Amino acid sequence: MTNRLAQAKSLYLRKHAENPIDWWSWCDEALATAKAQNKPIFLSIGYSSCHWCTVMEGEAFSNLAIAEYMNANFLPIKVDREERPDIDSIYMQALQMMSGQGGWPLNVFLTPDDLIPFYAGTYFPVEPRYGRPGFLQVLQAIRHYYDTEKQDLSERKAAIVESLLTSAVLQSDGITESQDKELLHKGWETSTSIITPNQYGNSFPMIPYAELALRGSRFLFPGSAWERSQYDGNKVCTQRGLDLALGGIYDHVAGGFHRYTVDHTWTVPHFEKMLYDNGQIVEYLANLWSAGVQEAAFERAIATTVQWLKREMTAPSGYFYAAQDADSFTTPTEVEPEEGAFYVWSYSELQQLLTPEELTELQQQFTVTPDGNFESQNVLQRRNAGKLSQTLESTLAKLFAVRYGAAPESVETFPPARNNQEAKTENWKGRIPAVTDTKMIVAWNSLMISGLARAYAVFQQPEYLELAAKAANFILDNQFVDGRFYRLNYEGQVTVLAQSEDYAFFIKALLDLHSSSGEQKNWLEKAITIQEEFHEYLWSVELGGYHNTSSDASQDLIVRERSYVDNATPSANGVAIANLVRLALVTDNLHYLDLAEQGLKAFRSVMSRAPQACPSLFTALDWYRNCTLIRTTAEQIHSINSMYLPSTAFVEISKLPEGSIGLVCQGLKCLAPAESLEKLLQQVQQSQVRG
Repeated sequence: MTNRLAQAKSLYLRKHAENPIDWWSWCDEALATAKAQNKPIFLSIGYSSCHWCTVMEGEAFSNLAIAEYMNANFLPIKVDREERPDIDSIYMQALQMMSGQGGWPLNVFLTPDDLIPFYAGTYFPVEPRYGRPGFLQVLQAIRHYYDTEKQDLSERKAAIVESLLTSAVLQSDGITESQDKELLHKGWETSTSIITPNQYGNSFPMIPYAELALRGSRFLFPGSAWERSQYDGNKVCTQRGLDLALGGIYDHVAGGFHRYTVDHTWTVPHFEKMLYDNGQIVEYLANLWSAGVQEAAFERAIATTVQWLKREMTAPSGYFYAAQDADSFTTPTEVEPEEGAFYVWSYSELQQLLTPEELTELQQQFTVTPDGNFESQNVLQRRNAGKLSQTLESTLAKLFAVRYGAAPESVETFPPARNNQEAKTENWKGRIPAVTDTKMIVAWNSLMISGLARAYAVFQQPEYLELAAKAANFILDNQFVDGRFYRLNYEGQVTVLAQSEDYAFFIKALLDLHSSSGEQKNWLEKAITIQEEFHEYLWSVELGGYHNTSSDASQDLIVRERSYVDNATPSANGVAIANLVRLALVTDNLHYLDLAEQGLKAFRSVMSRAPQACPSLFTALDWYRNCTLIRTTAEQIHSINSMYLPSTAFVEISKLPEGSIGLVCQGLKCLAPAESLEKLLQQVQQSQVRG
């Protein structure tokens, strides 16, 4: 028997449809019912490709004794964080305040009358283990506390609300615009240190940090204060690119990047593939190449990731799917999927598939051993950079054919398994694939569009631009209903008003398309129109910067946050402020620059106190301080655009001063007309390091 979630559009919510727990989705009726019955709310937040969310669904949430107690004593609500990042952000911050750490599944207990969190945790096992209490014992203790400790509960709630409100307001600590040069250097050094290789822990892409580190490396010229830094920014950025393109985090057989690796050596990934990671990594590797690090592995990683995107992650109508699970089935009769089963190789399997010569070369170039590196299986990780031999490419094509049931050139599209039932019942010619979450998320599509647009500018592969343009046009044609922008699309069904990251990332994507190609002239026009809506509904008049949710869609939130912290994706305000500077450059409308200044003023205190939290705000500060505009012909833009000019925008003009090829403007002043490409680039380079 199914519960209410059987009717949900979200794949993550539907995964809980057969739980004995009487789940609600987040809605007015659920909140009103909890209040009327005086039941504390058990709010559980996760996402479809989250491994430990899946584990808890199969354990605690499927346990009859736990369900019986939960249904009698709490009102349980399930939220997909990919649908409602605003709700997730608030309660994740509460968890971090309470425990000092975060993660998913995010399980929070709220008082029903005001939705204030008073206890939170992540994964709870059924029985006590891993140093964690059993979930039923947690529920019993929480209900007893709620019923008997009213005074303590009231004090606890007050402290949490005060912390959340203080965090949302961001008190100023006196940092002024005159100190921005030192502040920018501090942000660059912090981000460079964060992506410097270490000898412990998990390895995440952390692209917002890598992008800022790469941007700052242009200041490393003799005599500059930055040059005396203890960090070699160029070396660190190159190493991050190599770790991504050579490591086990990358699928060397079929393209696409996994979420992260569980070790510091970039060997064994957590196998889910997220669209937002792949978009950011493609953009970063393209930027590295354009900055002069022209490593063959970068070009291959981008090309094969685009093929994966086109083959497995693109809907017939042109948008990109959200994610692929870490776990998959090895046989149709399995009850639970296995982590990484679609991607790993046993040594005996490789011996059967390959000739002795092919296996020998594979072992020479990849980490392949009889014992394996992941539960007796092999995750492929390259030992050396450079171009792969044709023999190795043929060997990898053989492995592709085993996985997908046909050679790479004959698998143009690979249909998604939309749930576990489809995965187990379809007649797959190769291995059973991981489940794909086929929803369209504007913010994530936008990150991929930006990555493709930049890769097109650098490598001039028409397919990259075609994919990006088709996805952008899908959003423009489908995500605006009754004059409002919407975040999600479930196979033609639009839902959830756009949030700040949807606006910010999509405006950036449109600006990136405008910068990368002059073939479609309305990208800029659309960006301007969407920026107007963004400003109308989400700009904070009192504080500056943009709220996470629109003014007419935040009634059920206990605090209206402004996202400034970078996580797996950039912060919405960091991207939005950089967009404002770019819009000011290409439109000559200084109102955008005024807004950018207000936005930076709003967040300067957190940039000073916690530079490790907000690299995208420092990227915005770089745009603000070093913004450069090149006015030149379409032909010159086409030739210059592949270069790494991180704080530069272009405007196409046909009439230039006689004898010149372009005009370079530094912020609000223009330099003398450049009479040669060499002179123009010299002016641009000088303009970009004003500090």
